[in-house]
Amino acid sequence: MRAQKKPRQVRPAGGQAESRRLRLLVLSLTVLIAISFLSRLPAWSLLELRSFDYLSTVDDPRPPPGGPVIVAIDEPSLADINAQWPWPRSLHAQLVTQLRAAGARVIGLDIILAEPSTPENDNAITNAVGPDVVLAGDETLIETPQATQLIRVTPLQQLTEAGAKTGIASVDLGGDGTFRRIPAYEDGFAATLAKASGTISATLPAGQLIQSFGPARSYPTVSYYQALDPAHLLPPDYFKGRVVLVGLSLQNAPVIDKGGVDAFATSYTVHTGTLTSGVEIQATIYDNIRRGLSIEEARLPVVAACILISVLLAAATVWRSTGWLTIVTSAAALLAFAALSFAGVRLAHIFVAPLGPTVAYISVVFGQAAFDYAEERRNKRQIIRAFAQYISPDLVRRLSQDPSQLKLGGERRTLSVLFSDVRGFTTIAETLKDDPEQLTGLINRLLTPLSDVVMDHGGTIDKYMGDCIMAFWNAPLDDPDHALHAVKASLAMQAAISSLNRELEREAAMRGGRPHVLKMGVGINTGECIVGNMGSTRRFDYSCLGDSVNLASRLEGASKNYGVALLLGEKTARLVAGTYTVVELDRIIVKGRTVPSPVYTVVHMAEAEALAAHQAFIAAKYAGTLAPSDPTFDRLAADIPELAPYYAIVREALAESGEE
Repeated sequence: MRAQKKPRQVRPAGGQAESRRLRLLVLSLTVLIAISFLSRLPAWSLLELRSFDYLSTVDDPRPPPGGPVIVAIDEPSLADINAQWPWPRSLHAQLVTQLRAAGARVIGLDIILAEPSTPENDNAITNAVGPDVVLAGDETLIETPQATQLIRVTPLQQLTEAGAKTGIASVDLGGDGTFRRIPAYEDGFAATLAKASGTISATLPAGQLIQSFGPARSYPTVSYYQALDPAHLLPPDYFKGRVVLVGLSLQNAPVIDKGGVDAFATSYTVHTGTLTSGVEIQATIYDNIRRGLSIEEARLPVVAACILISVLLAAATVWRSTGWLTIVTSAAALLAFAALSFAGVRLAHIFVAPLGPTVAYISVVFGQAAFDYAEERRNKRQIIRAFAQYISPDLVRRLSQDPSQLKLGGERRTLSVLFSDVRGFTTIAETLKDDPEQLTGLINRLLTPLSDVVMDHGGTIDKYMGDCIMAFWNAPLDDPDHALHAVKASLAMQAAISSLNRELEREAAMRGGRPHVLKMGVGINTGECIVGNMGSTRRFDYSCLGDSVNLASRLEGASKNYGVALLLGEKTARLVAGTYTVVELDRIIVKGRTVPSPVYTVVHMAEAEALAAHQAFIAAKYAGTLAPSDPTFDRLAADIPELAPYYAIVREALAESGEE
């Protein structure tokens, strides 16, 4: 019979590594291309700006010292003044006069005074203003299907003629309605305040990102009604030498989803959910200009270089493999990206968005991890397919859960090797040569229970050779009791043969024919072998080689010469002696060896005296002092009936050799 074919094995590790690296390269290039397209989307820019919101406020920066003071038109002022808004301009004139008298260096009125009111009130505010006063203007872009109009609203001409300066108080809001950038107005409200106070020393950083200084009401703030009487309601010299901004600033900051009058979302809104008043935003812009704290966005080449470095780092992280260490390394890398971006904001006033490097790193690492996971699953399925035919399902599950227990290639291990063969099967095959279906069915009925016994006892089936089975224990998984399991399997195989013979006998009786009686010889030897995938790179089998394997095969063939069904090598016998009664039968010389090897078998029913007598019998046999007429043959055959055929064979051999 031809040996049954095993399924093809997995590819060599070298090929897998090369394929994995090529896949990683393609993945890295794909990520770079994908991010280059994604970065052009408006949503991507908004996500980058959202990361700026967190990074620029995570350490909760406070307003710089010596900054503006805010006079708030707030709830207490509305209640104390008890006048309908807008208040008379004469009241604003009184406020300007009081602030100037209190030592204010520059006064900014974040109030639009574009329309005439009463002559009395207009004259009062005109007389009060001067070069130290900045009045708010407004600029609005109106877009209609027919045209686009830019409407600019400025204070009354008589106010500017009186020396007051004009500053456009409009702010630019991002796509998500959040204020983050220096307005692009050379005559912006805060810029004009800086010029009027003499503190501006650089070109206006229009379009750069704003550094926020806390949530609403972070700047020093007093109520409007207090500023009307600073001598009695405020500490001495409270306004002396300070820039003062006057505008609407409610004490209860409006919530973002409810909106508010002259209130806007800022970077701090991500933490508080509240809006910041326009006058406080002007104070923030003023401090950014005054102290040079605005933040420049990194240019495209810098961002692209950071993303490329991130991809290279990610590829290096997963170059060899992915696992728990990959997760730890990835977490450290992502924290490093955020930390470096934060350091850029704080130390260099440059914002390099961490979004691109983070997404690139995660995409490469987790993309490769997904590929590795799929590859691992595929390898597990291959392992299961490759070994399910040869080892028990329990061992297959253990291998699939921990493939490290399976070493592809050769390794030196101590194995217990079993060979079994059906005696006289050639004769049976001759009688059934005209009925191949019955012969095939008989072989399958024979090999199926024997294979089940091997796998149930944790063995690995190496190959089938006609009616012969070769199996071994202690590979691919460790089995400390491999010799014992091999012997137990051999005894169970004998029981399975007996059960099959009874079935064949019943079937033959029903047909009225003679049954085919099956007898099996087994040889087991334990020793050091080379075990692993043997063969070519295209096809190989999981098998074992070595002198110990040859001895096991020799023991199986020699078992019939000693009249026993099981023959054990010396080391196997020694390892199972604590469980079974083993007796020595002879010493044989294996091809390639010069030293004889003792062989043993297992007996089940023998008294201690009979075993001692058998040992003396073996010693006499080796010494050449036995004679065919020795009564020891009959006595031992009666005391150990399992070995009666053995004693008869030894006696007959002595008789034929002419020894008396």
